[in-house]
Amino acid sequence: MDNGTILIVDDENDIRELLKDFLEDEGFRCHTAANAFEALEAYQRLGDVALIMSDIRMPGKSGLDLLTEIKALDEDVIIVMISAVKDIESAITAMSNGAYDYVSKPFKLNEVAMIAHKALEKRRLVLENKAYQKELEEKVAERTRELQDALEKLDNTYTFTLRALVTALDTRDEETQGHSMRVVHYTLKIARLMGVTDPAFSKVLEYGALLHDIGKIGIPDAILRKPGKLTPEEWVVMKQHPKIGYEILHRIEFLEEASKMVLHHHENYNGSGYPQGLKSEDIPIGSRMFAVADTLDAMTSNRPYRKALSLETVSSELIKFAGQQFDPTVVEAFHKLSLEEWAKLRNQLDEQIRSAGHLSSEMLY
Repeated sequence: MDNGTILIVDDENDIRELLKDFLEDEGFRCHTAANAFEALEAYQRLGDVALIMSDIRMPGKSGLDLLTEIKALDEDVIIVMISAVKDIESAITAMSNGAYDYVSKPFKLNEVAMIAHKALEKRRLVLENKAYQKELEEKVAERTRELQDALEKLDNTYTFTLRALVTALDTRDEETQGHSMRVVHYTLKIARLMGVTDPAFSKVLEYGALLHDIGKIGIPDAILRKPGKLTPEEWVVMKQHPKIGYEILHRIEFLEEASKMVLHHHENYNGSGYPQGLKSEDIPIGSRMFAVADTLDAMTSNRPYRKALSLETVSSELIKFAGQQFDPTVVEAFHKLSLEEWAKLRNQLDEQIRSAGHLSSEMLY
């Protein structure tokens, strides 16, 4: 019967041999060391020592020193101190520093056997518990990965469905092809230029920009597709689309925050916008970012009544109306990227629309 490996450390040979012979008869595999230096070398060499029984008083290095060194290598090894009656206080100190128990000289061999069996049973339980905890952590990590994969697939399904809906809306409104997807990219680019790194907020920006005109579903075709200027009465109807969009979205849990961005995407920084005439910081930051992104796309896209304008013109317009229509900090963020880089991004987006008919999610982040 193999009850485990014990390393016996004592500078008295008779005690070492007595304990070794007795504990081997009890079914333990035993090794001996004459001092703490030999003990440390033997422990590292053997590799499977479960229990160390060490004298406290030894020449050169004490059993307390050995206790500290061994525990630094493996906190789960069990250490029992051997002490003379006069060293009981040191033995108690050793227990407070990680020793399992102590036996005092002269000792009774049956007590030594009982302590050894109890110590190794404790080690077995500790190791089993650690193995169980590790297995449990691995299962939790696996389930977490599975949940994350499921949530990612669900999020992708949401996104693909929303993009399909918005593509249909863009066609109905006769906007330039890819308008809603481009403003998503522009809004996220501006957000990054403003230091936004939170993935959850970036997703709010993505959905808010993507769905900004969803309320136009409720605008009659006679107004939405009218080739000429709208009458004042028709403008009153058209200006309802942010509220309609908000009503469509805000009851959907994962779109609740994005719906606020949709509601306020036509607010102006000086309070002259609609539907609520909010000013400056009262306007959601996502809506303020979107306002610049939307203007960028609108001005650089061809319209029936004019050709696309240059980025230099866009830059001048943003600077001119900073503090009026636009948040100055967002305008400043826009100019952190050169006009050449904005032009390059626009060309990349247009090329992907021409080749694939849509914009890939890889370009968003």
